[in-house]
Amino acid sequence: MPLIYIVEDDVNIREIQHYALKNSGFDVQEFECGKELYQAVTAKIPSLILLDIMLPHEDGLDILKELRQNRSTAKIPIIMVTAKSTELDKVKGLDLGADDYMTKPFGIMELISRVKALLRRTEHLTETSVLKNGDIIVDVEKRNVTVAGKICELTFKEFELLKMLLQNCGIVLSRDKIMEQVWGFDYEGESRTVDMHIKTLRQKLGSNGSVIKTVRNVGYMMDGL
Repeated sequence: MPLIYIVEDDVNIREIQHYALKNSGFDVQEFECGKELYQAVTAKIPSLILLDIMLPHEDGLDILKELRQNRSTAKIPIIMVTAKSTELDKVKGLDLGADDYMTKPFGIMELISRVKALLRRTEHLTETSVLKNGDIIVDVEKRNVTVAGKICELTFKEFELLKMLLQNCGIVLSRDKIMEQVWGFDYEGESRTVDMHIKTLRQKLGSNGSVIKTVRNVGYMMDGL
């Protein structure tokens, strides 16, 4: 039975989420703040976390960043649940590593659907530990990227984008396919989000960024070296 952690300081919202998930066959634990969550993940890693942004002491974005930087929690699927609804808020959360983003108020059926969809996307993932293409080396487990022997600092989404391109080297990937895998198919963003991240990724890769080719009217492809 999948274990879901809910991090929400509003007791009424938390109880509604708990009840809906429990009735849908999930095991559920509730937490009011990041400190409680950190203690829980030390004892047991959940299948998924529902994480509110507006929390006492430490907001959800800081908690998300901390989870993604810790090797033991870096791969936990996380859905941000918040009253913030601007595109900038969503992009910030997704760039820090959120897998999906829900804006309050939302329907219970939508919540259950998104949880199930995210679990389907992540439950059978298998990864090669190290991906290489020329001077570009990605250590998936350590989440390290080196280019010509030098560390290349990437955001969470830039890393996921580079990993996807390397895993599909020589294959043309549509913008929609990239959005689905890197941002999640429920993310209501635009193709310019992909274009913007490709641009910054190329810049950070320096001269090696030229291996990422634009396929007109379709998407992107990484050339093999």
